[in-house]
Amino acid sequence: MRKTFAILTLSTQLIFAQNIAQKLDEATKDLMNSSGAIASGLSFYVSDEGGNFIYEYQGNKGLSTASTQKIFTAGAALEVLGKNYTYTTTSSYSGNVSNGILNGNLFISSNGDPTLGSWRYEAYKPESFKQKLMGAVKKLGITKISGDLVIDDSYFDHQTIPGGWPWDDLGNYYGAGVWGVNWRENQFDININGTDFRSFSYPLEGVKWLNDLKAGGSSDQSLIFTAPHSDIALINGTLPSGKTVTVSGSVPNPPLQLGVEVRQWLKESGIELSGKVVTNSQLEIGGKQPLTAPKANIILTYQSPTLDKIIFWFLRKSVNLYGETLIKTLGKEKKGNPSFKSGVAYLKEFWKSKGINAHMINFADGSGLSPQNYASAKAEVQALLYAKKQAWFESYYDGFPIQDNGMKMKSGTMRDTKSYAGYHTSKDGKKYVFSIIINNYQGSGSTELQKILNVLK
Repeated sequence: MRKTFAILTLSTQLIFAQNIAQKLDEATKDLMNSSGAIASGLSFYVSDEGGNFIYEYQGNKGLSTASTQKIFTAGAALEVLGKNYTYTTTSSYSGNVSNGILNGNLFISSNGDPTLGSWRYEAYKPESFKQKLMGAVKKLGITKISGDLVIDDSYFDHQTIPGGWPWDDLGNYYGAGVWGVNWRENQFDININGTDFRSFSYPLEGVKWLNDLKAGGSSDQSLIFTAPHSDIALINGTLPSGKTVTVSGSVPNPPLQLGVEVRQWLKESGIELSGKVVTNSQLEIGGKQPLTAPKANIILTYQSPTLDKIIFWFLRKSVNLYGETLIKTLGKEKKGNPSFKSGVAYLKEFWKSKGINAHMINFADGSGLSPQNYASAKAEVQALLYAKKQAWFESYYDGFPIQDNGMKMKSGTMRDTKSYAGYHTSKDGKKYVFSIIINNYQGSGSTELQKILNVLK
């Protein structure tokens, strides 16, 4: 009797899976036969939570992923670094303190904390760092610094932007680079009315603007162009006339920006800085030797939020800066080399070791912003399935947003690319793991892909 029941149950499951597969196939082919998809590539793969195959449409095909690339970076970081991993920013000094005078330099250094001064974490906003740093300086009784304020940004290498990123993206907030010292997520905001700058979220140090904006349209169609270490910024495109719009850009020199703000904090606290604000990058550009932050005389050790909280925002709000910082961190921790190339190579090795075919994952960065990233839907599902079996899965899963159709999945959006990857429990209790990627579709793709995925509901 039990054997008969088991056979009947298995038969019912097979019939159900076949029905779902047929519906998915019908919806997928409807899309691919539409006029907007005439030149499109699609990769789609669905399994149940145990990894049992349900449906695929060119599941092995490698396509540009956009931000679903982040599922690979997040999983590797949680496993390799651990969900309790934190970044550290320190302040120290050279020389000595005598009669209220620091006869030496004041240093701030970091191992690349991407959350330093971030507004996303209640206890880690700029004001928190300011209070703790100024409190540490005052505790030593310092009223004057005879030397310089040195921002030691030498923890990573000098390349702040992955090589595959488009120039159109670099100056915008989502194209912020990665530095040894990051500050305010390396982002600034401008309030612009028509074509006129009204205010900045904070004074941007040493930047001169070329304004080619034109008033027109009903939405923000502007682009900001900045480059690392450059003091020239360009903004062009169109903004609606008659109303104030906030446009966000990437800071061309975050370590310098932090230094300038700390100098102002010192002044407000009645502490005189006799020297200059310098960064180690600036010293090297000027042909001078960098100044290493002393390991002794540490006056402040400032820890970031734990990695699980960083991963939450990385996935939930698709913060590219976090992904590229994690890539550099993985390269530094596992290969002793903080370059993007090293970190990306390690990311590929990691997922290859988990059983993913190396030809299905061709990474160019850690965030998906580069159009040179390629992955297949099957590879993304394999990564999601691997994550589901790990102790850190809850921290991973928590970051996945709920999309417009009510499904919990990471999205990816870039010119000519739309993708989704995630987990879903249907109304009858079936649990699915899926990825769908489309390239070169003539339309947004969001509605069309969600229509296919709604079959799983």
